[in-house]
Amino acid sequence: MLSALPSTELGFVPTMGALHAGHAALLSRAAAENQTSLLSVFVNPTQFDDPSDYQQYPINLARDIEIAESLGIDYFFAPTDPAMLYPDHYTYQVMENAHSLIMEGAMRPGHFNGMLTIVLKLLLLIRPQRLYLGEKDYQQLTLIQGMAAAFFLDVEIIGCPTVRDAQGLALSSRHARLNSAEKTQAYRFAQHFHTCETSEALQSALENDGIQIEYIHEKNNRRYIAVKIGDIRLIDNKEIPPC
Repeated sequence: MLSALPSTELGFVPTMGALHAGHAALLSRAAAENQTSLLSVFVNPTQFDDPSDYQQYPINLARDIEIAESLGIDYFFAPTDPAMLYPDHYTYQVMENAHSLIMEGAMRPGHFNGMLTIVLKLLLLIRPQRLYLGEKDYQQLTLIQGMAAAFFLDVEIIGCPTVRDAQGLALSSRHARLNSAEKTQAYRFAQHFHTCETSEALQSALENDGIQIEYIHEKNNRRYIAVKIGDIRLIDNKEIPPC
């Protein structure tokens, strides 16, 4: 399934493809900080709670390969669904029973089981020394860090700063599905999120702009949020600044 990698320092970036500038930042760092670098692309069906979201997820492997090569990535791994879910057909799963049940876990039941299970399989297959993840999915990042510690995985989990566009919107592969009016709303969301407001003031401002809020949650001096613009979910997080 995956040919033997050289026994050198290996940096790994797991993705679901549809690469953008946020992924490029992770890949550039992996290439710069390790003797060997590897990108994986796997659109994991087990972490989608909405079948239509899975079916509409953008896939362009040829473009992803071009981007990876341009950034100096050494290896590209794109396994199939049967290969990753074989031989147990997802009857064995990794579960976390606290932090995974709130925020994204509450809104998307089973999402984190699917994500953690596949990340563990990828780590066991690839065995990198360093794994690079974006802080946009901060709940995901902390869960993977916790899993690595719980199972004594010999890998350093490195969180990298969220990459944003000029309007402050955290980059996402799903942005390609936003129409012009929805992009305007998404920019309004980013503008409100990055002002120094209380959660209550933020909720009021978003509701006044007709933006559907799924959750606003504060934990360990960090504010997390998920909204829907049309049928696209946008998530973000930030440290709560002193006001």
